[in-house]
Amino acid sequence: MSVSPGKFLRDVRAEAERVTWPTRRATLITTGAVLAMAGLASVFFFAVDQLIGLVVRQLFGLGG
Repeated sequence: MSVSPGKFLRDVRAEAERVTWPTRRATLITTGAVLAMAGLASVFFFAVDQLIGLVVRQLFGLGG
């Protein structure tokens, strides 16, 4: 089965025209939500890491 590069490019262009692209506003809102969740997750995991480190230091007297 052989497909010419020209037909492939036409098919790609036709498929791209059928895609429903998000609006600028929707993209900005989604990006903001992703950044906010990444920030919250990083704060959460930092706090959990500090708590676990504190418990280990208290239990074993490690790490000054």
